[in-house]
Amino acid sequence: MLREPFAIGNSLLHRADPAIKIIGALLLLLIIATSSFLPTAASGLLFGLILVTVAQPALSALGKRLLTVNLFILLLWITLPLTGGGEAVTIVGPLHLSNRGIALAQLISIKTNAIFLILTALLTTSSILDLGHGLRRLHLPHKLILLLLTTYRYLGLIEEEYKKLRRSAALRCFSANTSIHSYRTHGYLIGMTLIRSYSRSQRIHKAMLMRGFQGEFRLLTVQTTRPSDLLLLAVLLSGGLVLALSPLFW
Repeated sequence: MLREPFAIGNSLLHRADPAIKIIGALLLLLIIATSSFLPTAASGLLFGLILVTVAQPALSALGKRLLTVNLFILLLWITLPLTGGGEAVTIVGPLHLSNRGIALAQLISIKTNAIFLILTALLTTSSILDLGHGLRRLHLPHKLILLLLTTYRYLGLIEEEYKKLRRSAALRCFSANTSIHSYRTHGYLIGMTLIRSYSRSQRIHKAMLMRGFQGEFRLLTVQTTRPSDLLLLAVLLSGGLVLALSPLFW
């Protein structure tokens, strides 16, 4: 089941308007992702660290996610110095490590961690439901937002149906291996998961209609933009401006 470990808290970013955080995150990520300058990426990483410090997430959960992200980055450090082209700065036996590949791996590493920290600080400090309503206030298509919210809500139910089928297979002495029977059984599990999930979705839809569902999930509290949210937006816009102009000062 999907969990939101960073959405629970009482920091400044937890209390901020989700719509404001979405605007700021999009601006910062657009600047960092499209820039090819190391100063911009480094400034983005520093800004991300500041935002994470303000958000005060659980360090253990944050560390695990950072480790997962950087495991993929490690693959780039293995391949890019060998295939990046340019002048070879180090020769280790038959291997030629290029300066262009090392610089590119360094840039991607910093940008990836900067984007991850900014997303964690700004977006994961709000629940998916709050973010959906924030997107609604930004006038995104209603059907797209409804699809996002229902998909997130019922992914856990699909996982529950799959676990039931796995337990049923285990009770019948099924063990996964590389045989044709195992592959066929996994195919049946996936197929039955989709069928049972579709059948359950129809029952859920009828139950929602009986309870007066009219195509919109309502919040118990109304989202509003406060003066502190406008101040946060000003800080995020100023940070984006600093990131865009950072190559001029390095």
